[in-house]
Amino acid sequence: MIPNQQSMIFSPYMGIYDLVVLKDNLLRKLNDLVDFSFVYDELKDKYCHDNGRNAIDPIRMFKYLLLKTIYDLSDVDIVDRSIYDMSFKYFLTMAPEEPVIEPSSLTKFRKLRLKDVNLLDMLINKTVEIAIEKEIIKSKSIIVDATHTKSRYNQMLPREILLNRSKKLRKAIYQIDESMKSKFPAKNTTDVLEDEIGYCQKLIDVIEKDETLIQYPKVKEQLNLLKETVSDDIEQLQSSEDKDAKVGHKTADSSFFGYKTHIAMSEERIITAATVTTGEKNDGKQLETLIEKSIQAGMEVETVIGDAAYSEKGNIEYTKENEIKLVAKLNPSVTQGFRKKEDEFEFNKDAGMYVCKAGHMAIRKARQGKKGVAANQVDTYYFDVEKCKNCPFKDGCYKEGAKSKTYSVTIKSNIHTEQETFQESDYFKGKSKERYKIEAKNSELKHRHGYNVAKSSGLVGMQLQGAMAIFTVNLKRILKLIDQI
Repeated sequence: MIPNQQSMIFSPYMGIYDLVVLKDNLLRKLNDLVDFSFVYDELKDKYCHDNGRNAIDPIRMFKYLLLKTIYDLSDVDIVDRSIYDMSFKYFLTMAPEEPVIEPSSLTKFRKLRLKDVNLLDMLINKTVEIAIEKEIIKSKSIIVDATHTKSRYNQMLPREILLNRSKKLRKAIYQIDESMKSKFPAKNTTDVLEDEIGYCQKLIDVIEKDETLIQYPKVKEQLNLLKETVSDDIEQLQSSEDKDAKVGHKTADSSFFGYKTHIAMSEERIITAATVTTGEKNDGKQLETLIEKSIQAGMEVETVIGDAAYSEKGNIEYTKENEIKLVAKLNPSVTQGFRKKEDEFEFNKDAGMYVCKAGHMAIRKARQGKKGVAANQVDTYYFDVEKCKNCPFKDGCYKEGAKSKTYSVTIKSNIHTEQETFQESDYFKGKSKERYKIEAKNSELKHRHGYNVAKSSGLVGMQLQGAMAIFTVNLKRILKLIDQI
């Protein structure tokens, strides 16, 4: 049962917060900036209001998840720190002496209360609303880009996952006490998953007996991660797959296994819209959605700034119809002319190659036709025919016995004359210089808030992670801009 409102806190120790949580503390600023009651309004239908035990306040549970994202810690470590860190307790609206939750409650909250909630759009819209109220967003331009996140399991075998995590744990311990080597169990030498799990459990048991050692944060964090893997994730380890994750390409020579987050951001560096997809999805196909979400969030969009991936013909037509300027350089291989089977072959701008619907990338390309006469030129992309022979989509695509498989694009630059003219304008060149801002934002998400690797498997889990990470960076940016006013 969920209480109808947050209960008042009566404690003789509340004055502690005035002494230890100073006015410039990040968490105090966040509490002052955001009215978190919107969380209650969004989640109240997920609880029973008149039956059963009182549930933990959903606002407090949400704040736990926010702390987890801000400080990039595990469930166990974020709850453990909440025991002694007064800034955490202040942010969680707790009395100093009040007990914390069980870490397992966070898992239940994510699975039961946040299920079927469009948290990504809700949290982005909330931060944009705050930014507009504070008169922080003044521009009418959005910058678009996509960033990739590797799958938690990253196509590793179950044993490799355990090997990697136990290795990091031992390394952290050796930096403190190298003599522990003699106390650890003998490493597993077989390829049997159950034997590796057994070794990890023995390792955990030995470490937990040393009460001094497990007080070190870097040891505790690695220990908790290994324990979480061995216990909570054992079923996932045994299947060793992230069914939603897909292979995407960063360049012609490098790929990743995971997801993409497509982002729109104002020139003030406030993220105004995002969509999370599997890794193989084309960046340009998300532009219309990002524009419409930004407008729904309250942005006025007169200009869109992006790289060549967003200058495909459909996007040029869409932005023109909606009187939006598209500041994205034309790429002849992507945007010019008509091409067959557009739904079956998509261009990857990072690699400069086409990818078929099976996810296979072309291995080389060649241009044919009279040089200097665009209308007569054709770009031909060659695929690995050995992959085509065994492809589940080969019917109608690959002819049995053929020694090659190609895909051709006719270059017809006259279709984009208006965009080419705009591309040479001072306005286009000036706005293009703003694009670097979103690359810095992607770096912040990855390196400060753990967005380089998925924290759970599945697209739903990735969307939750994206929602909390973007909410965090937006709030931090808003606070920074307020301080500059």
